[in-house]
Amino acid sequence: MQDRLYLIDLYDLYGELLTEKQQAYFEDYYFSNLSLAEIAENMDVSRNAVHNQIKDAEEKLSYYEAHLHLYERNVKIKEIVKSLDDNLQHQIEELL
Repeated sequence: MQDRLYLIDLYDLYGELLTEKQQAYFEDYYFSNLSLAEIAENMDVSRNAVHNQIKDAEEKLSYYEAHLHLYERNVKIKEIVKSLDDNLQHQIEELL
């Protein structure tokens, strides 16, 4: 479950860098909770093709994070914000 949430967070950050096909398959699989077979049937491709596209998308998302560190930075910022007083914390959260 944790990996799934992590990949969804990465998709929020880097999803636009994926191909349209990878975005569609990723969204169907992770957001619509469709099975590989359901996606394959809807897209008129093989189940293996869907699996490969989703795996490629996951690898690309991990690659982007390994090089850009946006997720890691967001986590650190949230930790810092939590340590601030309530008023300042609220102001910063509104900006984020």
